[in-house]
Parts: sequence; structure tokens; C-alpha cells
Amino acid sequence: MTAHLDGEIRDGRHHMQVRVYYEDTDFSGIVYHANYLRYMERGRTNHLRLMGAEQQVLFEQTETDGAGFAFVVRSMHLDFLKPARMDDVLDVVTWPVAVKGASIMLAQEVRRGHHVLVKAEVRVAFISGGRAQPIPKSIRQLMKADLVS
Repeated sequence: MTAHLDGEIRDGRHHMQVRVYYEDTDFSGIVYHANYLRYMERGRTNHLRLMGAEQQVLFEQTETDGAGFAFVVRSMHLDFLKPARMDDVLDVVTWPVAVKGASIMLAQEVRRGHHVLVKAEVRVAFISGGRAQPIPKSIRQLMKADLVS
């Protein structure tokens, strides 16, 4: 029963809450910039999990099939707009923007209430055997990527 830990999907977007702890902050008491990457990675992983494409299942199939496939971050563009501080409850929002062959473009935001703190565009590549491969139709359908331009 970990559904609440994974967040939820509302209106085609994945929402996951994260509390900021002391360990997430720098000497000035604001979230250290690299920790936003961790929050967003968790958001993308939980988004996939709730869509039915769990990373652990991909890894297990790799061990049995030998082909080896995974999602890897190809590129990222980040805009840091406002700081988060200790004890803030943040909402990490993730949604697919486009699918092109072997990659998916995702948009992500880290929000505190109605305020957007960080915006990201993340291009994730699908690789198998160490090379980019077309994203399987089953995963495209899970992400409703065929409906997204």
C-alpha cells in the first residue's frame, strides 16, 4: 500500500508531494539546487510506475531477456524561479509533452502552493543494448504519447 508515496495522476499530470528537510538545504536554509533534480527524478520514476511501466520491472526484464533497456536523461533545461525552504511541502508535477522516436519530452514543475519554484524540460531517451531505440508502442500508449503532439 504505497500509492500515496507515489503521488497521483490528475488531468494527465503526475503530482507528488515532497517535504523539504534540513538535509535538503544549504547553509542559508534554502533548498540546494541539485536536490531539485532528485525531486524531479522521483517524480518521473513515480509517474512511470503509476502509468504501469515500473523501472524495477524494466531492470528485471533486462536480467532475463539480456537485451537491456532503460530510460536515461538525454538533456535538461532548468529555470530556478523562487527558493524553497526547510519544512516547505512541495508539489512535483510531471507530464509528457511529445514523443519522437526514441525520446520523450517531459515538462516538470516544482511548486509550493500556487507558486512555481522550478521549471524543467527533460528529454528522456529509451535505450536498449547501449543504443537509442524506438519507444515500444506499449509504453507510448501508457503515457498517452500518441495523443500528444
